[in-house]
Order: sequence, then C-alpha cells, then structure tokens
Amino acid sequence: MKIFPAIDLYDGMAVRLMHGEYSSMTVYSDAPELKAMEFRLAGAEYLHLVDLQGARDGVSKNFEKACQIARIPGLKTEIGGGIRDEETIKRALDAGFFRVILGTAAMEEPDFLANMVEKYGEKIVVGVDVRSGFVAVRGWTQISKVECFDFVSRLESIGVKTIMCTDISKDGALKGTNVDLYRELTARFGLDVIASGGITTLEDIRALKDTGVFGATIGRALYAGKIDLKTAIEAAG
Repeated sequence: MKIFPAIDLYDGMAVRLMHGEYSSMTVYSDAPELKAMEFRLAGAEYLHLVDLQGARDGVSKNFEKACQIARIPGLKTEIGGGIRDEETIKRALDAGFFRVILGTAAMEEPDFLANMVEKYGEKIVVGVDVRSGFVAVRGWTQISKVECFDFVSRLESIGVKTIMCTDISKDGALKGTNVDLYRELTARFGLDVIASGGITTLEDIRALKDTGVFGATIGRALYAGKIDLKTAIEAAG
C-alpha cells in the first residue's frame, strides 16, 4: 500500500480543514514547499496536493506555489481542486504533476470525464468525496443526490482506473478512518482505491492495508504529530 502525505493549499499556505469546513481551517506552514521536501526526506514517493480555493471556487489561486512543489525531485505529486477543463489538465501535466484529480467535473460532466479518460488514461484520477453516503462537490460545500457506490460504478464503466475516496465525516477529526467503506469499495470494484479521511494511527494504516486498497492519504495526523511518516510508510509496505 502506498502512502500519500497530503498538503492542502489556501492562499499559498499549507492548511487543514475539519470535516471539510472552511471556517475550521488551521494553518500549519507558510512554506508548503518545505513541508513537501520534509516528506520526501522521510521517504515519501508520492504527494497528494489540493488547491482548496480551486476546489471551492473553480479558480486556482495557488498554481504557482503548487508548481514549486511539483518540481521537487523524487516526488510523484498529484493535484486536485478546481480542475474542470482540459486546458487546466494540460497545464498541470505540463508543469510536472504526474496525474490530476477530477472531482466536481467528474460528477457533473460525465461526457467530459469520459473524453479525458480516453485521452489521458491513468493520469486521470477521480475524487469521490462522501458525506452520509452521498457524493459531495464544489469543495465539499454541496451534497449531490448521487450515492457513492452508484457513482463509483459509473466511473468504472467509463474506464477510470483510480479513485481517491474521502469520508468527509472522518476528515481532519483524528478519530480513525472508515475501514468498512474502503473494504466494500475494494470488494465491489476493480479499481485502485486510495483511502482518505481520518487516518491517525499505525493501526489505521494496518487495517487499511488489510482491505486491499492501493493507497492512503495522511494529512492532519502528520501535522499534529500523531503519526510518523517514515514509520507509516514502513507499516504500509
């Protein structure tokens, strides 16, 4: 299982939200590129990067800062947040990101998603953000009427190979992750699943590994010192 340390960008800073609420933001660093280098030195091969303002507003205010991070040697950095057209996808891939995450666009424009998957293949990941069983969009500020498993089934039929699934109720709470959700996703679908939300302890890492997920993102637990990245990578390996 791969470990994806996470950096969420807001006004060029590394921040974390609680349950996806922008009103509960904590700033952890005004130099997220240094935080990314710290993760690389701890042994990270992958990095999960989110432009929170892009996710919420559809317009990136953090792209230049994100590009600084993408240029760090030895890190495969993926980016999500406000990527809703092909021009932005190409811009991100040309800037050095190894793949992009589509969320709102994947949900609201299935034809666009299908075209991008056909054109860019495994460089397209879909973020499946779940609140009370339903898919959330626009930076988690809106809840759709589409159930999680129905959406994932649709993604599989389109040809998506990788999803990143976040249980919003667990995100940032440091109270454990939704192991049952990820176990069911891996059992029902032939996709690479990256688990996200609430991963706090080595026990969480081991439990997720047993579900067969491809990877797991760790955010607030790293910043709060609840889990050591090097140890987490070893436990996941």
